[in-house]
Amino acid sequence: MTIRRGGNPRDDDGFATERPSMAHRPGEAVDDTGTSSSAGIRARRSGTVSSSELARRRGGGTGGGLLRFAAFLLVAAGLVLVVLATVGRPIVRGFVAGMAGENPSALGIGFVADMVREDLGPALTEPAGSDATDVTFVVQPGDTAVTIADRLVATGVLRNAQAFVLVSVERRVTTSYQAGSFVVRQTMTPDQLATALLTPPPPPVAYVTLSIRTGLRLEQIAALIEAKPADRGIAGLTMSAQAFLDLVRSPPASLLRDYPWLQIPKGGTLEGYLAAGDYQLLPDSTPDDLVRMMLDQFITSVGPARMKVPASRGLTWTQVLTMASIVEQEARLDSEKPKIAGVLQNRINPHTEAAGFLGSDPTVLYVNDTLQLARLPIAKWVSYVFWAPLQAPLPASIPAAIAAYNTYTTKGLPPGPICTPTVTSIDAALNPDTRGGYLFFLAKKDGTTVFARTYAEHLANIAKYGN
Repeated sequence: MTIRRGGNPRDDDGFATERPSMAHRPGEAVDDTGTSSSAGIRARRSGTVSSSELARRRGGGTGGGLLRFAAFLLVAAGLVLVVLATVGRPIVRGFVAGMAGENPSALGIGFVADMVREDLGPALTEPAGSDATDVTFVVQPGDTAVTIADRLVATGVLRNAQAFVLVSVERRVTTSYQAGSFVVRQTMTPDQLATALLTPPPPPVAYVTLSIRTGLRLEQIAALIEAKPADRGIAGLTMSAQAFLDLVRSPPASLLRDYPWLQIPKGGTLEGYLAAGDYQLLPDSTPDDLVRMMLDQFITSVGPARMKVPASRGLTWTQVLTMASIVEQEARLDSEKPKIAGVLQNRINPHTEAAGFLGSDPTVLYVNDTLQLARLPIAKWVSYVFWAPLQAPLPASIPAAIAAYNTYTTKGLPPGPICTPTVTSIDAALNPDTRGGYLFFLAKKDGTTVFARTYAEHLANIAKYGN
């Protein structure tokens, strides 16, 4: 046997067999089993791995894979969120807005409110339109922001119901709306609408209705004003009847400037121009307020065209208005007014039997009332009977300005109207029916009128139909 010095026996594969020994070469590493690391080197060379090494390698590979998978999930989730926040945000926003529409309480959630606010856009801050007309809106008992919003949209003052609901939620007033009648407008934003409906409605205005019937003279209107405070327990007007009378008897220059169509002679009154109608007045309305309303009604009803009397008519506008006021008091039927105006027109002719005297009873009554009222305080006018038949002859001495209205003693038309005539009376005075040459007429008991050409015929009618 040959002993090789410094070597170990070799295995079949040609490598030397290592003997177990505690000794090792200087510089070799020894693992915790006491085996030189060269064994590991040989094992790697031979392709074999110990069970402990395999376990160690497997454990290290599993931990790294989990970390990498978790990182992948985080990146993927981030990408999804980015997509949802950009490309897909409108879809999400629409979904959230629709959900909030079906469940308004969800608007109390922050991100839901933000999504809905973004979805509403200008509808949340802009008004529904530009029409500033007041619209009466009634909040019913038990109404909430949701039920109110739908009716606001139907009324046309709100563009989007959800905008009003969102504003109500943010202001925490969804159930704070009180029943009542409110004024809203199309020009209000949703927030302004909420404010308007949260503001207690003002108490109803206590208007006073002053009904002026046709054919009244100035003093009769003053008597109505005087009587109004005691009318059916209503608080009534604070207007002074005397102040009204002073205004209409001597209209100031400021009033005349505002109504240039008024054709009043110097020193004249507004008699004939105060139109009839039902006037809604505030309790503290002034005489100027009332007079302006009546003048506005007059020009609206009569129109400026009628006041431009053609020269062929032979009368001024003031004379036409005066004749119309007499027709107003004389006629009972509108259909007979043109013929009655025709009688007055015929009697003005000095070459007829009437010799220019109109002989109208209402003018005599006007004179009598004027004299009687001058002796009474305005408070007594409330019970005075206007246009009543004379109980005694007129006084022998009458002021000239008043006596001029007596058409039995003064020829032609009076100086001015004796009341405010209606449009039908004005039209009759503008176009009198003078056919037939009638100079007299008599009111029959059945309400109609009989006409006569001569005084003898008139007396026969009186005998036949009574006076």
